Amino acid sequence: MTQQTPKSGTSGVIRVGILGCGNVGSALVGLINSNRDIIDGRSGVKLEIVRVAVRETTKDRGNEILPNVLTTDTVGLVNDPNVDVVVELIGGIEPARTLILSALKLGKPVITGNKELLASAGAELFEAAEAAGVDLLFEASVAGGIPLIRPLRESLAGERIKRVIGIVNGTTNFILTSMTEDATSFADALAEAQRLGFAEADPTADVEGFDAAAKAAIIASIAFGAKVVASDVYREGITQVTASDISAARDLGYVIKLLAVAEAVGEGENSSLAARVHPVMVPANHPLASVRGSFNAVFVQGDAIGDLMLYGRGAGGNPTAVAVLGDLIDAAKNLHSGARGATIGKLIDKPIVPIDDVRSQYYLTLDVADQPGVLAAIAGVFGKHMVSIQSMQQKGEASEAHLIFVTHLAWEADMMATISEVKDLAVVTRVGSFVRVIGEEA
Repeated sequence: MTQQTPKSGTSGVIRVGILGCGNVGSALVGLINSNRDIIDGRSGVKLEIVRVAVRETTKDRGNEILPNVLTTDTVGLVNDPNVDVVVELIGGIEPARTLILSALKLGKPVITGNKELLASAGAELFEAAEAAGVDLLFEASVAGGIPLIRPLRESLAGERIKRVIGIVNGTTNFILTSMTEDATSFADALAEAQRLGFAEADPTADVEGFDAAAKAAIIASIAFGAKVVASDVYREGITQVTASDISAARDLGYVIKLLAVAEAVGEGENSSLAARVHPVMVPANHPLASVRGSFNAVFVQGDAIGDLMLYGRGAGGNPTAVAVLGDLIDAAKNLHSGARGATIGKLIDKPIVPIDDVRSQYYLTLDVADQPGVLAAIAGVFGKHMVSIQSMQQKGEASEAHLIFVTHLAWEADMMATISEVKDLAVVTRVGSFVRVIGEEA
């Protein structure tokens, strides 16, 4: 660990400045106030909240925060010599990026849960923390209260990780669970998620996969030590998943989940990365299939460790605040002792594999004319593009049939070419749903 000047102060008191006091910030303040004895006894440091930056200082915040602690001056909070550690919970890119960089340059450790910022400017922030020789900790940025970042950067630092797959968005998992277990429509499941506070009034970031893609970029960066930003992550949401897809998945022995996937492709110096977020049919006996409601889970696969799954509440003020507090205590202990925690190291440039060059199994539905020669024509297109059919079911009535295909492993580009050509067959009236499947490679 990098040595730094031990924190001077009164018997291990570390003075904390918090940027933002919404759901997570207020929960963090409550945890610090109610758990002072536990924190002091386990860590040997006392956390003292000396500044909290908010939009309105006149808002009633109960007895958790003294009025003289509140401020609207975020820059002043960062520059305040009485603030030893900065916690950033305001979100967004700016002014969060500038405030964090300023704090790091002043030698102040920073704790953040800002997934959007880390997924776009993580490398810059990590390098700034390295140059300043202070901690930048961000456990709360992915999977809420689930300890994930620390195991990846510390416990598994010497492991060759092959793949990380996970459910990292509680909103979409709640919606898909409701559609699966209660036969609820997407619209009704979304409305219920909004009523319960699992989804925002504008749910786009969740249901279109933007939130999960940002988290996938952070996971890929830490797991593989590479520069990965959100725009590198292939993204699909769940708005196209239908009740019939849910039902068909159940009949086939699968459950549909929105998964974030980050995996190594190849080995050694010539290896590359694939990072993507999209709906996936997960075998019903896979550990991720049993993750219900708003819970999250991340499945790590490594050479030596094999399979490891981390599970828990991935969102909400209290679970996320627990992750922030854990980072805060670590940073406070390090600052007080003059040490520094585990670092990310310098992120390297690695090629990002486009989705066309990824292999998967696939689920595809077609509506076709119910007449002789249809299956032969369709199978011929599949064979032409080297896509092997694992199973096929036919349903339908009168003159039209509904075909359900599951393929063996195939390249995405080959599958897309197959769909494009099948669509033009005279006997095909409609190309229906298309969902990737975890099966042979799981």
